[in-house]
Amino acid sequence: MKEQNDQIDNEVVNSSSNRTMQDVVRVAASRRKVIQGGMSLAAGFMASKSALGQRTPIVPYTPGLIDFTPLSRAEATGSWPTISSDYQFQVLIPWGDPVVPDGPAFSHPPSAQNQIRQIGIGHDGLWFFPDDDDPEAGNRKGMLCVNHEFGGNSHVLGKDDPETMADVRCSQHAHGVSVVGIEREEGIWKVYDAGSARRIHVNSAVTFSGPAAGSEFLQTTLGNSPQGTLNNCGCGVTPWGTYLTCEENFQGYFGAAGRTVWQASDAQERYGFSENGFGYGWHLFDGRFNLAFGGYRNEENRFGWVVEIDPYNAANPPVKRTALGRFKHESVAVVVGKDRRVVAYMGDDQQFDYIYKFVSSEDHVQLRNEGESPLDHGTLYVAKFNDDFTGEWLELSMDNAALSSSFSSQAEIVTFARLAADEVGATQMDRPEWTTAGPDGTIYCACTNNSSRTVANAANPQAPNADGHIISWVDDDMHVGTTFEWEIFKRSSDTHGTEESFSDPDSIYVDPDGRLFIGTDGGQQDGMNNQLLVADTVTGTVKRLFAGVAGDEVTGITMTPNRRTMFVNLQHVGGGSISQTNFPGLGNHNVPRDATIVITRKDGGIIGS
Repeated sequence: MKEQNDQIDNEVVNSSSNRTMQDVVRVAASRRKVIQGGMSLAAGFMASKSALGQRTPIVPYTPGLIDFTPLSRAEATGSWPTISSDYQFQVLIPWGDPVVPDGPAFSHPPSAQNQIRQIGIGHDGLWFFPDDDDPEAGNRKGMLCVNHEFGGNSHVLGKDDPETMADVRCSQHAHGVSVVGIEREEGIWKVYDAGSARRIHVNSAVTFSGPAAGSEFLQTTLGNSPQGTLNNCGCGVTPWGTYLTCEENFQGYFGAAGRTVWQASDAQERYGFSENGFGYGWHLFDGRFNLAFGGYRNEENRFGWVVEIDPYNAANPPVKRTALGRFKHESVAVVVGKDRRVVAYMGDDQQFDYIYKFVSSEDHVQLRNEGESPLDHGTLYVAKFNDDFTGEWLELSMDNAALSSSFSSQAEIVTFARLAADEVGATQMDRPEWTTAGPDGTIYCACTNNSSRTVANAANPQAPNADGHIISWVDDDMHVGTTFEWEIFKRSSDTHGTEESFSDPDSIYVDPDGRLFIGTDGGQQDGMNNQLLVADTVTGTVKRLFAGVAGDEVTGITMTPNRRTMFVNLQHVGGGSISQTNFPGLGNHNVPRDATIVITRKDGGIIGS
């Protein structure tokens, strides 16, 4: 399934003639030399931020920011995780463990009834919400929200295709989100019986808000109530303490079967829908996912959103915030900008797709005091990168003349955000994935790779671009403006042949000191497993902290408030095959299980130091 998902991500469904990122960077490089890594690049970009009037870093650069003993390339291999000698790790909540201590124990294959009460598969984005009783309690107890992106039939069900509706329900219940209470006792983290612990899956009740809520684009012929979230990839967190889970490859769970001949619409083609999807076979038993069944027309439009979850209140249903647009959301980085307006930065993970941002219309505190969500009221934009290392945020609304003649309403624009972005001339990117905000206002985005690149250029000297890069920018007017300056922070190919070599950056997170944590997902050099690295955002220095197991992805990064404990995820371990790894080796089960990894320094210090 990993290979299948990679293939889907690497398909090109953007047929617009918008300029590609490689074209922009090639032209820009002819005007201004791109400094390759190191102090010069960082210093140059800091100068550009100063010219824009940005605030200085909250925590100035400190020599020795990442002083730990790095894990060597030779150590970053094998069927079991490895870590820097200065650190230690623990395995937590593997797939199939109960969400609360008295829940059903893991067995394989799980029943649909049990899987609905167990941790899902495909651990991806996650966030730790500390207990609010007192500051110190939050470092040892809280709610952990974990995304479950995908799990193939052969892994979950032990067979290639579902044979009954019960098989489909089991697969569906393995997807979604886990909200689980965790606490540390005598140095060990474990699950506790939290009142708000729960599973949110494909058949859970959800609601919609924002411009598309109640619109014709989300209404089905049968009028069935909205249900579910799936292919939950990256994540984000709001200033008011809620979790944002991002729906990515939603199109792969739909298919077409029956006497009715199905022909994809232009919009369905732009979002990658096909007759067989990813091969899950849900559409053969569950009409919601059968594109050829007219009763559920528009059901597919109910997926591809950012979904807000209250970790401490299970009575509040998940809310799909449509103002943030519908596309293959990888993650969402939320910051508070000028006038306390919230700003959300998002990538659309497909070759030649786009980077977006949303800016709330007003002060987020004021809106919430009025009973309104800041994520429902505001403006959606898409990025255009110019040749001179400046950029523009192009408005995706009916106020934009480029859209008002093609779209009937804001509801239609956000539901088909990809088509709107095509219309306004956004810059085609190399699979923009996770976004993160640095303490000085810099935004970073991991562009994982682009196998369809045909022309080498200064930003990506390989054609095709097998290794990816990390791009960064600074918006004007404290995040709420419509222009920005950008730079290439790191090209993965520049690290090859060095001890800190990595490829395919995916999940990223900047801490308050300016350390950029990088999780990878793809073929690494020298037979290394995917890894977690730490980069100094000023000097560009990179060190390897952790490596996963064969066939996995290292993804999702969150910490306790004191930053002495980090949680990351290992996804699709062994590619789902016991021949590659038996991780985590718990019980007599002949199947690998995705899990969360708890990382601490042996001396109790800050993670990454």
